[in-house]
Amino acid sequence: MENILDRAIIFATEAHKGQFRKGTQIPYILHPMEAAAIVSTMTTDSEIIAGAVLHDVVEDTDTTMDDIQQMFGDTVAFLVCSETENKRKNLSAQSTWKIRKQETLDHLKTASLDVKMITLGDKLSNIRSIYHDYNTIGDALWQRFNQKDKNEHYWYYQSIADCLTELEQYPAYNEYCELIDKTFKNLT
Repeated sequence: MENILDRAIIFATEAHKGQFRKGTQIPYILHPMEAAAIVSTMTTDSEIIAGAVLHDVVEDTDTTMDDIQQMFGDTVAFLVCSETENKRKNLSAQSTWKIRKQETLDHLKTASLDVKMITLGDKLSNIRSIYHDYNTIGDALWQRFNQKDKNEHYWYYQSIADCLTELEQYPAYNEYCELIDKTFKNLT
């Protein structure tokens, strides 16, 4: 029998099949895999790492929370649910961006350390990509996102860092903060 992490990787790979990172030809599955690798530098708990692998499947695929709960149990389902934005599919992603990000920040203020680890894995993976692409294409980068204002991205990523200070003993947190400073250096 496969362990929970192996099952999560297989499930997420299938769920994200055919998806790519915004504005690139990079297979989307590499993002949750990178997030899981980052989380594995902070914990060896296979349910938390599996939660990182699965963190976008409900938000970005046809997978439901019931699917996750049935296949991976209550703990992983809770972790995935904690990382899933309410995308308000009846409204444009651009019009709800700030609301969704504020909801994430509000949730993180009282979130468990496990949830915060997955958030750090997710956001560090994102800021690594943003930093790389910003150095490659400059301000044109912001046009690929629902929110086109670089200042708003800075607000969000810095606010995430403020919510994750409990993780400051981990190199991943320090790398995250350094990449915020480097990416948004003209704003700080």
